[in-house]
Amino acid sequence: MNKPILEVKNIWKTYHVKVLGGLKTYKVVALRGVSLKIEKGEVLGILGESGCGKSTLGKIVLGLETPDEGEVFWFGISLKNLDRKTYKALRPKVQAVLQDPYSSLNPRYKIKEALLEPYLINVSPDKKEGLSKAQELLNQVGLDNSVLEKYPHELSGGQRQRVALARALMVNPELLVLDEPTSALDVTIQAQILELMKTLKERYQLSYLLISHSLPVVFYLADWIGVIYFGTLVELCHKSFLKRLNHHPYTELLIQSYLDPFASSQVIPEIEVELNPPTSNRCVFLNRCPVKRKDCYKTNPPLVKKSDLQYIACFNI
Repeated sequence: MNKPILEVKNIWKTYHVKVLGGLKTYKVVALRGVSLKIEKGEVLGILGESGCGKSTLGKIVLGLETPDEGEVFWFGISLKNLDRKTYKALRPKVQAVLQDPYSSLNPRYKIKEALLEPYLINVSPDKKEGLSKAQELLNQVGLDNSVLEKYPHELSGGQRQRVALARALMVNPELLVLDEPTSALDVTIQAQILELMKTLKERYQLSYLLISHSLPVVFYLADWIGVIYFGTLVELCHKSFLKRLNHHPYTELLIQSYLDPFASSQVIPEIEVELNPPTSNRCVFLNRCPVKRKDCYKTNPPLVKKSDLQYIACFNI
Protein backbone atom coordinates (compact mmCIF):
# COMPACT_ATOMS: atom_id res chain seq x y z
CA MET A 1 0.00 0.00 0.00
CA ASN A 2 1.37 3.42 -0.97
CA LYS A 3 2.28 5.85 1.79
CA PRO A 4 0.44 9.20 1.89
CA ILE A 5 2.20 12.10 0.19
CA LEU A 6 1.83 14.03 3.45
CA GLU A 7 0.84 12.96 6.93
CA VAL A 8 0.64 15.20 9.99
CA LYS A 9 0.22 13.54 13.40
CA ASN A 10 -0.88 15.34 16.57
CA ILE A 11 0.87 18.64 15.83
CA TRP A 12 1.07 21.21 18.64
CA LYS A 13 2.68 24.63 18.31
CA THR A 14 2.86 27.39 20.93
CA TYR A 15 4.31 30.89 20.64
CA HIS A 16 5.33 33.16 23.51
CA VAL A 17 4.58 36.73 22.46
CA LYS A 18 6.24 39.60 24.33
CA VAL A 19 4.38 42.90 24.75
CA LEU A 20 4.99 46.18 26.59
CA GLY A 21 8.67 46.12 25.70
CA GLY A 22 9.08 42.58 26.97
CA LEU A 23 7.55 43.26 30.40
CA LYS A 24 4.72 40.83 29.74
CA THR A 25 4.55 37.58 27.80
CA TYR A 26 1.45 35.94 26.36
CA LYS A 27 1.22 32.28 25.47
CA VAL A 28 -0.52 31.71 22.14
CA VAL A 29 -1.37 28.14 21.16
CA ALA A 30 -1.34 28.19 17.35
CA LEU A 31 -2.06 24.49 16.76
CA ARG A 32 -3.75 21.98 19.07
CA GLY A 33 -3.16 18.34 18.18
CA VAL A 34 -3.83 18.63 14.44
CA SER A 35 -3.70 15.39 12.44
CA LEU A 36 -4.38 14.97 8.72
CA LYS A 37 -3.05 13.34 5.57
CA ILE A 38 -3.00 13.81 1.80
CA GLU A 39 -2.94 10.89 -0.62
CA LYS A 40 -1.32 11.08 -4.03
CA GLY A 41 -3.33 13.29 -6.40
CA GLU A 42 -5.55 14.72 -3.64
CA VAL A 43 -6.21 18.35 -2.75
CA LEU A 44 -6.81 19.10 0.92
CA GLY A 45 -8.16 22.57 1.60
CA ILE A 46 -7.57 24.12 5.02
CA LEU A 47 -10.22 26.71 5.81
CA GLY A 48 -10.34 29.20 8.67
CA GLU A 49 -10.27 32.82 9.76
CA SER A 50 -7.10 34.90 10.03
CA GLY A 51 -5.08 33.86 13.06
CA CYS A 52 -6.59 30.38 13.31
CA GLY A 53 -3.24 28.64 12.78
CA LYS A 54 -3.60 27.52 9.18
CA SER A 55 -0.47 29.34 7.94
CA THR A 56 1.51 27.99 10.89
CA LEU A 57 0.43 24.52 9.78
CA GLY A 58 1.72 25.30 6.29
CA LYS A 59 5.12 26.39 7.64
CA ILE A 60 5.42 23.23 9.73
CA VAL A 61 4.48 21.05 6.75
CA LEU A 62 7.17 22.80 4.69
CA GLY A 63 9.76 22.24 7.42
CA LEU A 64 10.16 25.98 7.99
CA GLU A 65 9.07 25.63 11.63
CA THR A 66 9.36 22.79 14.13
CA PRO A 67 6.31 21.61 16.09
CA ASP A 68 6.44 21.43 19.88
CA GLU A 69 4.83 18.00 19.71
CA GLY A 70 3.86 15.62 16.94
CA GLU A 71 5.42 14.59 13.64
CA VAL A 72 5.28 15.46 9.96
CA PHE A 73 5.81 12.73 7.36
CA TRP A 74 6.75 13.31 3.73
CA PHE A 75 6.13 10.17 1.65
CA GLY A 76 6.10 8.06 4.82
CA ILE A 77 9.39 9.49 6.14
CA SER A 78 9.36 11.49 9.39
CA LEU A 79 11.02 14.90 9.30
CA LYS A 80 12.03 14.47 12.94
CA ASN A 81 15.78 13.83 13.20
CA LEU A 82 16.02 13.43 9.43
CA ASP A 83 19.60 13.31 8.14
CA ARG A 84 20.72 16.06 5.75
CA LYS A 85 21.23 13.75 2.76
CA THR A 86 17.69 12.35 2.91
CA TYR A 87 16.20 15.79 3.56
CA LYS A 88 18.05 17.24 0.56
CA ALA A 89 16.66 14.46 -1.64
CA LEU A 90 13.10 15.00 -0.41
CA ARG A 91 13.08 18.80 -0.24
CA PRO A 92 12.44 19.46 -3.97
CA LYS A 93 9.36 17.21 -3.86
CA VAL A 94 7.55 19.63 -1.52
CA GLN A 95 7.27 23.23 -2.75
CA ALA A 96 5.32 26.35 -1.82
CA VAL A 97 3.35 29.06 -3.61
CA LEU A 98 2.73 32.00 -1.29
CA GLN A 99 0.12 34.72 -0.98
CA ASP A 100 2.22 37.62 -2.26
CA PRO A 101 4.06 36.63 -5.45
CA TYR A 102 6.07 39.86 -5.45
CA SER A 103 7.68 39.30 -2.05
CA SER A 104 8.48 35.69 -2.95
CA LEU A 105 10.47 36.75 -6.03
CA ASN A 106 13.89 38.39 -5.67
CA PRO A 107 13.47 41.91 -7.15
CA ARG A 108 17.10 41.85 -8.34
CA TYR A 109 16.64 38.66 -10.34
CA LYS A 110 15.23 38.53 -13.82
CA ILE A 111 12.51 35.93 -14.18
CA LYS A 112 14.99 33.73 -16.04
CA GLU A 113 17.31 33.69 -13.02
CA ALA A 114 14.43 33.12 -10.60
CA LEU A 115 13.35 30.03 -12.55
CA LEU A 116 16.83 28.66 -13.19
CA GLU A 117 18.16 28.91 -9.63
CA PRO A 118 16.12 26.06 -8.04
CA TYR A 119 16.63 23.89 -11.12
CA LEU A 120 20.42 24.27 -11.13
CA ILE A 121 20.64 23.57 -7.39
CA ASN A 122 18.24 20.64 -7.15
CA VAL A 123 17.90 19.03 -10.57
CA SER A 124 20.83 19.56 -12.94
CA PRO A 125 23.72 22.02 -13.47
CA ASP A 126 22.90 22.14 -17.20
CA LYS A 127 21.72 25.72 -17.90
CA LYS A 128 20.56 24.88 -21.41
CA GLU A 129 18.24 22.16 -20.14
CA GLY A 130 17.06 24.44 -17.35
CA LEU A 131 16.24 27.26 -19.76
CA SER A 132 14.34 24.87 -22.00
CA LYS A 133 12.29 23.66 -19.02
CA ALA A 134 11.67 27.27 -17.92
CA GLN A 135 10.32 28.15 -21.37
CA GLU A 136 8.12 25.06 -21.39
CA LEU A 137 6.66 25.85 -17.96
CA LEU A 138 6.07 29.50 -18.80
CA ASN A 139 4.02 28.35 -21.76
CA GLN A 140 2.13 25.91 -19.51
CA VAL A 141 1.17 28.74 -17.13
CA GLY A 142 0.12 31.02 -19.98
CA LEU A 143 3.12 33.35 -20.26
CA ASP A 144 5.26 34.30 -23.24
CA ASN A 145 9.00 33.55 -23.25
CA SER A 146 9.72 37.28 -23.37
CA VAL A 147 8.89 37.30 -19.64
CA LEU A 148 12.26 35.61 -19.01
CA GLU A 149 14.12 38.90 -19.50
CA LYS A 150 11.83 40.94 -17.26
CA TYR A 151 12.06 41.79 -13.56
CA PRO A 152 9.22 41.05 -11.10
CA HIS A 153 8.17 44.70 -10.86
CA GLU A 154 7.51 44.74 -14.61
CA LEU A 155 4.79 42.09 -14.27
CA SER A 156 1.22 42.26 -12.99
CA GLY A 157 0.14 40.40 -9.85
CA GLY A 158 -1.45 37.63 -11.89
CA GLN A 159 1.67 37.25 -14.04
CA ARG A 160 3.88 37.06 -10.95
CA GLN A 161 1.72 34.33 -9.47
CA ARG A 162 1.99 32.39 -12.73
CA VAL A 163 5.78 32.76 -12.49
CA ALA A 164 5.65 31.51 -8.89
CA LEU A 165 3.76 28.43 -10.04
CA ALA A 166 6.25 27.82 -12.84
CA ARG A 167 9.19 28.20 -10.44
CA ALA A 168 7.67 25.68 -8.01
CA LEU A 169 7.33 23.18 -10.87
CA MET A 170 10.96 23.60 -12.01
CA VAL A 171 12.12 20.95 -9.51
CA ASN A 172 9.45 18.34 -10.36
CA PRO A 173 7.54 18.45 -7.04
CA GLU A 174 4.80 16.07 -5.95
CA LEU A 175 3.20 18.29 -3.29
CA LEU A 176 2.53 22.03 -3.46
CA VAL A 177 1.63 24.00 -0.34
CA LEU A 178 -0.56 26.86 -1.58
CA ASP A 179 -0.87 29.52 1.14
CA GLU A 180 -3.65 31.97 0.17
CA PRO A 181 -2.49 31.78 -3.48
CA THR A 182 -5.23 34.05 -4.87
CA SER A 183 -6.11 36.44 -2.02
CA ALA A 184 -3.80 39.22 -3.25
CA LEU A 185 -5.31 39.16 -6.76
CA ASP A 186 -8.33 40.76 -8.42
CA VAL A 187 -11.44 38.58 -8.58
CA THR A 188 -11.20 37.96 -12.34
CA ILE A 189 -7.52 37.03 -12.03
CA GLN A 190 -8.32 34.75 -9.07
CA ALA A 191 -10.61 32.67 -11.27
CA GLN A 192 -7.90 32.32 -13.93
CA ILE A 193 -5.26 31.25 -11.40
CA LEU A 194 -7.61 28.72 -9.80
CA GLU A 195 -8.39 27.21 -13.19
CA LEU A 196 -4.67 27.12 -13.96
CA MET A 197 -3.89 25.34 -10.68
CA LYS A 198 -6.54 22.74 -11.45
CA THR A 199 -5.07 22.18 -14.92
CA LEU A 200 -1.50 21.90 -13.60
CA LYS A 201 -2.61 19.40 -10.96
CA GLU A 202 -4.01 17.07 -13.60
CA ARG A 203 -1.14 17.57 -16.04
CA TYR A 204 1.66 16.94 -13.53
CA GLN A 205 -0.25 14.59 -11.16
CA LEU A 206 0.27 16.93 -8.21
CA SER A 207 -1.13 16.95 -4.69
CA TYR A 208 -2.03 20.24 -3.02
CA LEU A 209 -2.32 21.51 0.53
CA LEU A 210 -4.48 24.58 -0.09
CA ILE A 211 -4.66 27.14 2.73
CA SER A 212 -7.36 29.78 2.44
CA HIS A 213 -9.91 31.88 4.33
CA SER A 214 -12.26 31.70 1.32
CA LEU A 215 -14.84 28.91 1.21
CA PRO A 216 -15.51 29.32 -2.56
CA VAL A 217 -11.78 28.98 -3.33
CA VAL A 218 -11.44 25.86 -1.21
CA PHE A 219 -14.68 24.35 -2.53
CA TYR A 220 -13.60 24.89 -6.14
CA LEU A 221 -10.20 23.25 -5.87
CA ALA A 222 -10.21 20.83 -2.93
CA ASP A 223 -11.27 17.20 -2.64
CA TRP A 224 -11.23 17.27 1.15
CA ILE A 225 -11.85 20.27 3.40
CA GLY A 226 -10.43 20.76 6.89
CA VAL A 227 -11.89 23.53 9.06
CA ILE A 228 -9.60 25.03 11.72
CA TYR A 229 -10.73 27.21 14.62
CA PHE A 230 -8.21 28.58 17.14
CA GLY A 231 -5.66 25.94 16.17
CA THR A 232 -8.11 23.03 16.39
CA LEU A 233 -9.26 20.94 13.45
CA VAL A 234 -13.01 21.02 14.17
CA GLU A 235 -14.15 19.25 10.99
CA LEU A 236 -12.69 17.25 8.13
CA CYS A 237 -15.01 16.21 5.33
CA HIS A 238 -15.09 15.37 1.66
CA LYS A 239 -16.24 18.24 -0.54
CA SER A 240 -19.36 16.29 -1.49
CA PHE A 241 -20.50 16.48 2.17
CA LEU A 242 -20.30 20.27 2.38
CA LYS A 243 -23.84 20.79 1.05
CA ARG A 244 -25.33 18.28 3.48
CA LEU A 245 -26.69 18.82 6.99
CA ASN A 246 -24.96 17.99 10.28
CA HIS A 247 -21.74 19.97 10.34
CA HIS A 248 -19.74 21.44 13.18
CA PRO A 249 -21.46 24.69 14.32
CA TYR A 250 -18.50 26.74 13.10
CA THR A 251 -18.58 25.07 9.69
CA GLU A 252 -22.32 25.82 9.54
CA LEU A 253 -21.64 29.52 10.13
CA LEU A 254 -19.03 29.58 7.38
CA ILE A 255 -21.36 27.85 4.93
CA GLN A 256 -24.31 30.14 5.70
CA SER A 257 -22.16 33.25 5.35
CA TYR A 258 -21.51 32.27 1.71
CA LEU A 259 -25.09 31.49 0.70
CA ASP A 260 -26.72 33.39 -2.16
CA PRO A 261 -26.94 37.03 -0.94
CA PHE A 262 -29.91 37.65 -3.26
CA ALA A 263 -32.09 34.89 -1.80
CA SER A 264 -35.04 36.65 -0.13
CA SER A 265 -35.60 33.95 2.49
CA GLN A 266 -32.00 33.79 3.61
CA VAL A 267 -30.88 35.08 6.98
CA ILE A 268 -27.12 35.34 7.22
CA PRO A 269 -26.07 34.91 10.86
CA GLU A 270 -23.97 37.49 12.60
CA ILE A 271 -20.65 35.92 13.58
CA GLU A 272 -19.24 37.32 16.79
CA VAL A 273 -15.52 37.94 16.76
CA GLU A 274 -13.71 36.23 19.64
CA LEU A 275 -10.52 38.16 20.29
CA ASN A 276 -9.07 36.07 23.10
CA PRO A 277 -8.23 32.40 22.52
CA PRO A 278 -9.42 29.77 24.98
CA THR A 279 -7.06 29.29 27.92
CA SER A 280 -8.36 26.00 29.35
CA ASN A 281 -9.24 22.53 28.11
CA ARG A 282 -12.80 23.53 27.28
CA CYS A 283 -14.16 23.51 23.72
CA VAL A 284 -12.42 26.17 21.64
CA PHE A 285 -15.73 27.22 20.06
CA LEU A 286 -17.63 27.45 23.36
CA ASN A 287 -18.12 31.25 23.48
CA ARG A 288 -19.66 31.36 20.00
CA CYS A 289 -21.50 28.05 19.94
CA PRO A 290 -25.33 28.06 19.74
CA VAL A 291 -25.64 24.39 20.85
CA LYS A 292 -23.15 24.14 23.74
CA ARG A 293 -23.81 21.85 26.70
CA LYS A 294 -22.15 20.97 30.02
CA ASP A 295 -19.52 18.68 28.51
CA CYS A 296 -18.24 21.54 26.37
CA TYR A 297 -17.09 23.42 29.50
CA LYS A 298 -14.98 20.47 30.68
CA THR A 299 -13.04 19.32 27.64
CA ASN A 300 -12.29 20.10 24.00
CA PRO A 301 -14.15 17.40 22.01
CA PRO A 302 -11.96 15.08 19.91
CA LEU A 303 -12.31 14.70 16.15
CA VAL A 304 -14.67 11.73 15.74
CA LYS A 305 -15.41 9.73 12.60
CA LYS A 306 -19.07 10.17 11.57
CA SER A 307 -18.66 8.37 8.25
CA ASP A 308 -15.87 7.47 5.84
CA LEU A 309 -16.15 10.99 4.43
CA GLN A 310 -16.71 13.12 7.53
CA TYR A 311 -15.03 13.72 10.90
CA ILE A 312 -16.37 16.25 13.44
CA ALA A 313 -15.14 17.53 16.81
CA CYS A 314 -18.45 18.27 18.56
CA PHE A 315 -20.40 16.54 21.35
CA ASN A 316 -23.74 17.57 19.81
CA ILE A 317 -23.30 16.21 16.28
